[in-house]
Amino acid sequence: MNLRSTAVLAAVCLLSACGGNDEPAVTEDVDAGAALHALFDEHFERNLEMNPLSATFIGDYRYNDRMANSNSPEYRAAAQTMDEEFLQRLLDIDRTQLGEQDQLSYDIFRINREQSLEGNQFPFHLQPINQFYSITNFFVQLGSGSSAHPFKTVKDYEDFLSRADDFSAIIDQLVTNMKQGMTEGVTQPRILMEKLLPQIDAHVVEDVEDSNFYAPVRNMPEDFSDADRERLTAAYEDKIMNTIIPAYQRISNFIGDDYLGNARETVGLYAQPNGVSWYEYMVRLRTTTDMTPDEIHQVGLDEVARIHGEMQGVMEEVGFEGDLKEFFEYMNTDPQFFFDEPEQLIQGYRDMSDHVSNLSKALFEIFPQTDFEVRRVEPFREKSASGGSYQAGTPDGARPGVFYANAYDLSARPNWAMESLYLHEAIPGHHFQIMIQRENEALPDFRRFGGFTAFSEGWGLYAESLGKEIGVYTDPYQYFGGLNAELWRSIRLVVDTGIHAKGWSRQQVLDYMYENSAVAEARAVSEAERFMAIPGQALAYKVGQLKIREIRNHAEDQLGDKFSVKAFHTEVLRDGAMPLSMLEAKIDRWIEAQLM
Repeated sequence: MNLRSTAVLAAVCLLSACGGNDEPAVTEDVDAGAALHALFDEHFERNLEMNPLSATFIGDYRYNDRMANSNSPEYRAAAQTMDEEFLQRLLDIDRTQLGEQDQLSYDIFRINREQSLEGNQFPFHLQPINQFYSITNFFVQLGSGSSAHPFKTVKDYEDFLSRADDFSAIIDQLVTNMKQGMTEGVTQPRILMEKLLPQIDAHVVEDVEDSNFYAPVRNMPEDFSDADRERLTAAYEDKIMNTIIPAYQRISNFIGDDYLGNARETVGLYAQPNGVSWYEYMVRLRTTTDMTPDEIHQVGLDEVARIHGEMQGVMEEVGFEGDLKEFFEYMNTDPQFFFDEPEQLIQGYRDMSDHVSNLSKALFEIFPQTDFEVRRVEPFREKSASGGSYQAGTPDGARPGVFYANAYDLSARPNWAMESLYLHEAIPGHHFQIMIQRENEALPDFRRFGGFTAFSEGWGLYAESLGKEIGVYTDPYQYFGGLNAELWRSIRLVVDTGIHAKGWSRQQVLDYMYENSAVAEARAVSEAERFMAIPGQALAYKVGQLKIREIRNHAEDQLGDKFSVKAFHTEVLRDGAMPLSMLEAKIDRWIEAQLM
């Protein structure tokens, strides 16, 4: 990617004009805006160099031969210095001399730097790996050809060989940090590491051709010369057997022999040193609000009760006789709701694409140009993976967005959950929100390729709530699936705060899930352990959705007959992710403009 400061600035000015903002009236405005965008461009470029994988994922392949050892003391010190430098340089720019869009970018950039610096007080680097987020799983995806690293040219192949050496060094750094964590009493819950160990061991194989890392050799492009093919095959066999597999074996040995015996029995962040403050920080980071864990816990309880009432209506519609818990049992066990083969589930999602795409035109007027596809979650990680996830494509169309659907244990994957999950992960959920943002070249690159969890996941859940409005959920059981998905996100508010702020045990979490939702054991266990692994992330969905819905309701009340849902969705999506308070203020300005 070639960063073009002048072009980016011109595009932002064009977007501002389209939004009704005044053009800069004085030289000082132009100078402040130019300085701001030069700052953004410089930071973005330096950040890509520091984080080569981030570059790869957005389609910038200049640094494909390296990986950052981001848990090393040297890296962490350099990252902090860079944050401090750019925050001070930002503050030296007079915000009052900027136009509306530039002020928004200024505020977002400032929040990013301040949150990063605040997070440095907490020892994330001492517990750097778990069953849900792990460099070991990530690297397999990267090296098997199913992720962002391309395997199309000889250089692509050579680049990954170099990355493998960095991976080996990263593994040794993780072990060093985890040993320090054991000394300082900062460790992962034992139950999570017990789930991670078999994920790692799956890649310690005796035959090189049994390794996932051998897939690029097997799928080598036909236009490679015989000499390159022979050389790269030998190099990959050597690298897999003598660098990659030994790295997996080292961390497996360490976890099995040393770490498990020292990992903690507790599962909440509250039990870690400074854990209460650590969780409060994660809550603020993930929700972009100042809500306390207690406030969020109560919102969750209230939403669970409300949605249970909606579900009673579905029970009546389908003529089910019994109470809600019996209805949950019926929905969880009746054979009509389950597929026999994993591929039936995956194909079911693929079959939705054209239908939902056409229906979305009733509510949207801007659409992503990037294609997307449905893939099954790989077997090596499906046991601990969520029900679905989205991986963004590249704006140049070279790589599509991917909706990963989990087909592990089909008894936990009822077909009534499919429409809501598709709306969330694909259309009009993550694929719309993320790719519309990334394709918008008028935004500074740090906004195009950045994000805020509450905005993105809040939009995903809001997209689910559009089911009836968009023209799906016509089957009452699919509508129940939508309600159950919303219920699940409400339960997350209760159990995430329960785990990390109130001292709930793993069993208490599972009991609450079983009592209040139609969830099978496999999903309940993987989700409960996910909440333990990534504190606060589960709060973003419902908090974000409630705020987006609140903002829409306010816009409808204020605009009356002038309200256009298509225009509202454009206004929410066109400027990309931002803190919820900034979104609310932006829509308020939009409302005022419509009323003029």
